[in-house]
Amino acid sequence: MVVQQQAAGTVVNSLAHIRILVTGGAGFIGSELTRQLVDQGADITVVDNLVNGRRENLGEIISDRCKLVVCDVRDEARMAELMQSIDLVFHLACLGVRHSIHSPGENHAVNATATLNLLISASKRGVSRFIYVSSSEVYGTAHQVPMNEEHPTFPMTVYGASKLAGECYTRAYFTTYGLPTAIVRPFNTFGPRCHHEGDSGEVIPRFLLSAMIDKPMIIFGDGTQTRDFTYVSDTARGILAMALTDEVIGETVNLGNGRETTINDVAHNVRSVLNKPQASIIYEQARPGDVLRHFADTTKAQHVLRYAPAVSFSQGLLNLKSWYDQSAHDPQTLYRDIVTRNWEAS
Repeated sequence: MVVQQQAAGTVVNSLAHIRILVTGGAGFIGSELTRQLVDQGADITVVDNLVNGRRENLGEIISDRCKLVVCDVRDEARMAELMQSIDLVFHLACLGVRHSIHSPGENHAVNATATLNLLISASKRGVSRFIYVSSSEVYGTAHQVPMNEEHPTFPMTVYGASKLAGECYTRAYFTTYGLPTAIVRPFNTFGPRCHHEGDSGEVIPRFLLSAMIDKPMIIFGDGTQTRDFTYVSDTARGILAMALTDEVIGETVNLGNGRETTINDVAHNVRSVLNKPQASIIYEQARPGDVLRHFADTTKAQHVLRYAPAVSFSQGLLNLKSWYDQSAHDPQTLYRDIVTRNWEAS
């Protein structure tokens, strides 16, 4: 085991000196998780091809104890080689929802096939735990709320389907081969280093950057669709806790804020944070494959991981605004990387 368990379900001490692989660790959530692992004293190998991740997301934490390997997770030989010196895996590397609409084959290859190949390597290596970071997109639109882990999975995009395939491979490696695996399903996450650009661009950073420079916030559909938004440090803390609790082995756990927010409300909250009550909002045709309702039941995470979000939605928006204010890149420059219809092939 990675740590000595004191009692069932108890989150214990640290991952000090444990050799950890974080795929996608230069990305948005991955870089925050890596920072928290550094604080734990782990020895970390980050793998990222820097398509969506950025070297600057890791910045000052790169050291002898936290190394970045620029590599595609589809490189089976290289990943198998890296796995030989690893005790524990956090697998976050993926391509996103909008990417899957214009490039479904590549999306599946990264999200599903590469996950299977990593599981094969991890099993051969005999790693102590493989934590697969899935997505609430596997659920599709809510049939009932709040959505617990037993909610039907009916993904609406190839992204959601490929993440669900990754989950199935992960479960199979637990049940058939005895690999200690765990699956975590984060709901929508936001905060510093979140994606506004290209086909990775998400609603909150797009709204903030647009309104900061007096551009309209564009809502696709009528804005009544809902999400459960969680601040990135809370999401990463929940993912990290999956490595410290034996009770999650073979299990699936939701991570969310436990609050349902409409996209219209997001826009109004951005107006409030920026003190721009007249900031423009315009509506366009709904996006293909858009989930209409998400609202997480986090009871399992609360009981098993002792997980509770620490940052409110409003505070998270303020934090992100402050981060943009202090960024080396001004909002006007960042805004240029926003692609309005980011599900269409470039």
